[in-house]
Amino acid sequence: MVVSMSAVVLLGLLIWFLLRIRYLRWPDVLLSGAFGFLLAATGAAPVIRTALVGLSTFLGQLSF
Repeated sequence: MVVSMSAVVLLGLLIWFLLRIRYLRWPDVLLSGAFGFLLAATGAAPVIRTALVGLSTFLGQLSF
């Protein structure tokens, strides 16, 4: 499934707005989940995956 970046940007802005006004309910959580699935279908997915692996590696090396 090919998703345009404009759809991802639009949903991202909508989620940001909902977080900004501190108004998140179940439909908003579902919208955030849909945003994640759409983001995974774009060219940004490998970059995000690499960043998350790097972050988890860094956090795994910390000792408390």
